[in-house]
Amino acid sequence: MKTEDNQLDLWEVFIQSKSGLPHIHSGSVHASDVKMAMQNARDIYTRRGEGTSIWVVPSKAIKASNPDDNDMLFDPSNDKIYRHPTFYIMPEGAKNI
Repeated sequence: MKTEDNQLDLWEVFIQSKSGLPHIHSGSVHASDVKMAMQNARDIYTRRGEGTSIWVVPSKAIKASNPDDNDMLFDPSNDKIYRHPTFYIMPEGAKNI
């Protein structure tokens, strides 16, 4: 017996807690369109005023790398030590870096 999927589209929710900080994945909501996804995300993830910005992204638009490709994707950067933050001095008074 085949069951019909009657749920609305799945959207991923990202919340920025304070201006200047990154958006962090908070969870998912079901919605028929972006407006409804925004409203659902606001109602579920920012009820107590947590956050200054909300992003909603259709789950089907997110693509992930394959763990089998780790060597190809991440190994080349290991020999570029200038990409590691150990060579940088943190400026005094810098926030959210």
